[in-house]
Amino acid sequence: MNRVILHVDMDAFFSSVEVADNPRLKGKPIIVGGKSERGVVSTCSYEARKYGIRSAMPIYKAKVLCPNGVFLPVRYGRYVEVSNKVFKILFSITDHVEKVSIDEGYLDVTDIDEDPKLIALKIKSKVLMTLGLTISVGISYNKFLAKLASDWEKPNGLKIITKEMVPMILFPLPIERVHGLGKQSVKKLNNIGIFTIEDLYGLPKKYFSEYFGKFGVEIYDRIRGIDNREVVTERERKSVGREITLKEDTKDIKKLKSYLKEFANFISKYLEKNNISGKTLTVKIKTASFENHTKSKTFNKYLYLEKDIYEEGCKILDEVVIEEDIRLIGLTISSLESNNLKQLTFY
Repeated sequence: MNRVILHVDMDAFFSSVEVADNPRLKGKPIIVGGKSERGVVSTCSYEARKYGIRSAMPIYKAKVLCPNGVFLPVRYGRYVEVSNKVFKILFSITDHVEKVSIDEGYLDVTDIDEDPKLIALKIKSKVLMTLGLTISVGISYNKFLAKLASDWEKPNGLKIITKEMVPMILFPLPIERVHGLGKQSVKKLNNIGIFTIEDLYGLPKKYFSEYFGKFGVEIYDRIRGIDNREVVTERERKSVGREITLKEDTKDIKKLKSYLKEFANFISKYLEKNNISGKTLTVKIKTASFENHTKSKTFNKYLYLEKDIYEEGCKILDEVVIEEDIRLIGLTISSLESNNLKQLTFY
């Protein structure tokens, strides 16, 4: 029996929550993001997208494109609260729910003896009635196609992709819609005349392995409607970190390290609270010209103390060649392990 997977995606989530909380904002171009001119757009309403505004765009650029837009600060705590209520509705349908992010998730409803479309309509109705939000739902026999379907008729969409529709329904889509293809891969493919999934479909399987590495076979399979990933009901957190866009670009190492101190404090408290430690530290910087750079170091010993995380983070930063001013800095710890599962030795 074919699996039945639903992908639920909340429409322009942050801005939709703002409208639900303040109906006077309905129909206006809303941009949610950093408070300062140096911040970035977290999300925006569909009205704002008509002006060319997109997530991760600098706020100053968004203001140029849409000077009459309603610019609001991120209220992350409120969004988490609403997200939890949405997922409570999803869990009322089935326990087989995988939370991918604050505003999207998968449901495996294979064992529910009910028309999947009716299940989707029930979810959409409950979310709208209780929270005043619209969501888009995609239905298919695997995760890749379900996610594609949820994005098909946004906002407030409902799309079903069956086996009989594949691969023809995929052919007109741009290759950037294929999960696993990053921006650089898309750019390289465009440079050799590959723009649609139909173009990609014609390439031999060997090419995928050579061109995309270990994920090549997965990409080859996905555009043929094959995706064997299960809906994972529990997801381990893989990393803990913080980053900040600076109020002013700077090369001042002392100032940059002061932020690492704040991040180390946050990370240490989180690790201690959850009784975990990590072995890999990563420092991230973004330059004034918006180039991202990361440098990581994996240790033989697990870290959890603020002092150790800060000192090692500073050493990594010292190894980074800073040729221009920095606008963003971040610190992340990964390779996490429960303290109950390992004999740990700290500095």
